[in-house]
Amino acid sequence: MTETVPSSPGTSVPVNLRIIPREQHAISRKNISAGALRVLYRLNEAGFSAFLVGGAVRDLLLGGRPKDFDVATNATPEDVKRLFRNCRLIGRRFRLAHVVFGNEIVEVATFRGSSDDGSGDRHVVDGRIVRDNVYGTIEEDAVRRDFTVNALYYDIADFSVRDYVGGYEDLMRRELRLIGDPVQRYREDPVRMLRAVRLAAKLEFSIAADARAPFDDLGELLLQAPPARLFDESLKMFMAGSGLKSFRALDTSGLLADVYPLTARALAIKSGVTFRAMIEQGMANTDARVAEGKPVTPAFLFAILLWGPVRAQVEKELARGTDMNLAWMRIGNLVMNEQSRHVAIPRRFAIAIEEIWSLQPRFEQRQKKRVFRLLAHPRFRAAYDFLLLRGGEGTEIAALGAWWTQAQALSHDALAVQLNALPTPSSTAMDDAGDVAAAPLPKRPRRRRKRLPAAVHSPSE
Repeated sequence: MTETVPSSPGTSVPVNLRIIPREQHAISRKNISAGALRVLYRLNEAGFSAFLVGGAVRDLLLGGRPKDFDVATNATPEDVKRLFRNCRLIGRRFRLAHVVFGNEIVEVATFRGSSDDGSGDRHVVDGRIVRDNVYGTIEEDAVRRDFTVNALYYDIADFSVRDYVGGYEDLMRRELRLIGDPVQRYREDPVRMLRAVRLAAKLEFSIAADARAPFDDLGELLLQAPPARLFDESLKMFMAGSGLKSFRALDTSGLLADVYPLTARALAIKSGVTFRAMIEQGMANTDARVAEGKPVTPAFLFAILLWGPVRAQVEKELARGTDMNLAWMRIGNLVMNEQSRHVAIPRRFAIAIEEIWSLQPRFEQRQKKRVFRLLAHPRFRAAYDFLLLRGGEGTEIAALGAWWTQAQALSHDALAVQLNALPTPSSTAMDDAGDVAAAPLPKRPRRRRKRLPAAVHSPSE
């Protein structure tokens, strides 16, 4: 039986419940975390409805192993807190309960409602939902979610999967489709456009035509999204193991220019081909490290994404005669400030990014003192890896990377001998700051001043 349920003020979505019994789906409790199962069972035993929901259900149906498990229930956050001593309530925009089991946090959300009768707490500004604590039924909760494949519910009571909006069929077709009117849903939360691109890349899904169509007109709404949220979304996009696919999808969608405008402009010029190759290699390297369980840092990826505009502007500054250190500092700050209008990169990462950039010209200074000083720099390894990525910029940069690779393999004494054998620059000298300074001029012979005769006096006397 089909019914219509309001999804947001003025719009409704048809709801048709389909129940997929246990024997017809691939979800096994063996693949659900112990913490999530404890929450589901205790809620159910206390007389509440309890469902695993969202990305965990989607990924389990696809044969994946989710890292996070979210629970939806008709219990209020206060009910959940009464049932679990290890629970804390968080959130202003969405009131949530976090149940903590050691290192695992199970997020529990009360079913979201569509209409506010005055007893709830909803606040909308220019079509965007900035606070939403209105509770309702599971049907209302389903139509309030973003994509149909994220509106599937695993029922702990009978181990079935409940589908209210056609998400199961979309999952089988591997297609991302928005629930409700795409334009209105994006206006409610513009970050949903980025989520569509990220999930499509991660899951290797297509984006439904009506969900993709508004990107060109509504992409500029991302300027209204909090920059801190866009930073978090960027981490999910580029540092979760599918960064290369996500970058390509973001660029193809046209949304790259709305989130990383400096990067998009640098890619559009003639030298953008080399810059693109560098970004893609950096993303591929990061994906490989994630797959191997190795640590990755946002600073390195953001340094890559913004290298094109930084390098171009520094070259202009140097051509004007600006001191090298001053040029790197000035342009680094300028680019970071401009990018932070879109994506709020925390200061601790911004400092590391600017150091990676400013160390690049120091790799060209192969005087013994400066080589050993650079090798001891705390940011050397990141800057060196960055130098290797730049190898596509030309044979000189590639050769420089090869030299520094060899230098690290030598002992301190062997490297010192090799550096002593290098010719000393004759036309240039390095100042203490590491900048190239003009060679000192030869000293002129000192002239002895002739003494005036004793009888001669100056006019001032």
